[in-house]
Amino acid sequence: MAANSLIAERIPVIIGIGEIVDRPADIAAGLEPLALLEQAVRRAEADAGAELIGDIGSLDVVNFLSWRYREPEQMLARRLGIKPAHCTYGPVGGESPIRYLHEAALRIARGECEVAAVCGAEAQSTATKAERAGITLPWTPFAHDVEEPKRGAAFQKPLAVKLGVFRPVSVYPFYEAASSAAWGQTPRQALAESGELWSRYSAVAASNPNAWLKRHFAPEEITTPSVDNRPIAWPYTKLMVANPMVNMGAALILTSLARARAAGISESRLICPLGGASAEDPRDYLMRDQFAESHPQNAVLQAAMALAGGNGAAFDAIELYSCFPCVPKMARRTLGLGSDVEPTVTGGLTFFGAPLNTYMTHAACAMVRRLRDGSNDGAKLGLLYGQGGFVTKHHALVVSREPPKDALAQEVSVQAEADRRRGAVPEFVAEASGRGQVESFTALHGRDGAVEHGVVMLRTEAGARTLARVPAIDSVTLAHLMDMERTPIGSLGEITMAADGVPEWRVG
Repeated sequence: MAANSLIAERIPVIIGIGEIVDRPADIAAGLEPLALLEQAVRRAEADAGAELIGDIGSLDVVNFLSWRYREPEQMLARRLGIKPAHCTYGPVGGESPIRYLHEAALRIARGECEVAAVCGAEAQSTATKAERAGITLPWTPFAHDVEEPKRGAAFQKPLAVKLGVFRPVSVYPFYEAASSAAWGQTPRQALAESGELWSRYSAVAASNPNAWLKRHFAPEEITTPSVDNRPIAWPYTKLMVANPMVNMGAALILTSLARARAAGISESRLICPLGGASAEDPRDYLMRDQFAESHPQNAVLQAAMALAGGNGAAFDAIELYSCFPCVPKMARRTLGLGSDVEPTVTGGLTFFGAPLNTYMTHAACAMVRRLRDGSNDGAKLGLLYGQGGFVTKHHALVVSREPPKDALAQEVSVQAEADRRRGAVPEFVAEASGRGQVESFTALHGRDGAVEHGVVMLRTEAGARTLARVPAIDSVTLAHLMDMERTPIGSLGEITMAADGVPEWRVG
């Protein structure tokens, strides 16, 4: 690994990766997140083949939600016997592992630390099973006095909460419907693309020893509702959404090229971060200009492509965040990649598993393995793209088997470019009447698979935006919305105010 003209002390490299999957035979034997974190970091050190934990000067712990601790980053540091100068426990966000990895690389490049670790873990499967069974887990006592992180409903308008469109599974369908209509697809064609794409994710999960669900699903198994694959929010079934009921931990250790050489680590095992970008949208999704694309996603991916010569096809391996199909479907178009894209090195949040905010920590580990193996097939360049919120926060990182030709750029944000592309945001109104045109929509299903109600995002005659309910008894309007041969985007209908103060919409 030639260091070119850069100083080896300022070239960050990923040297160690560690993962743990916990499937306890007995619920009470399940490992708590803190134990999973420690195991993952120690496995990353073992993978590096050098004693480095004691020199960690930067420790980032991805936010976890399955258990609550008071200062978990400090608790982990004590378990590891370290006192890092930079020691943080971050906010909620599926993009955060890639951001932490990028920021850790920048600290090394600036000479602020010599060894850095990024880690995350969840034990949602055990925590949920214990709660349902009434079992008290022998874990670190739950910190009830620590405030739960704000997410979902905390950032959305009261009408969105009332209509049930404040959770990821009910918001992403707005992007799904609007983007596929903009691409000229019928709902049936869009669903088929989702099935094919998700089948590709499952194929990778089937061969990943750390995956929770190791089975290759056919596209029609994924898209066809059944007893085991119930519809959740149109057009998504259970096998098209993230699965958080897992117990997993992952960690990566970084250092400088000079330190790696001094430790005697084989240079064939070193993976170099080359740079990346971040941007975000307003957390209140109703304050965005449209839902056919994401301006921050586009700006971030285009900045990443610029590091690969402006060509998405230059990446030998990619990980496109996969909480719901619309995200990688939009991303692969921005990257200029076809429908035959290989979207993952990990397996996706449905099949590999979705340890909430920390899936991309596992994806980064999988990418390191893939590029290390690239010495056999020529793969050199990888793209890690993470996303958080409701298509809200985006971060991409380019990694390589080859060292960078230039120093890591310190400016990471491409927010100004994302904002420049944003159009006018319509006024939101909670009360409306008259004609309304469909901007996007979904239908929410109960556990029995039946539609509970539809939700349409509308533009009023005055150009304002609102949300409206379609009652389950309005079979005509629901059939129009869920017609597989023709998108309802752009349809006109009548808005009226219901007795409970919620707008309702009927086609026609």
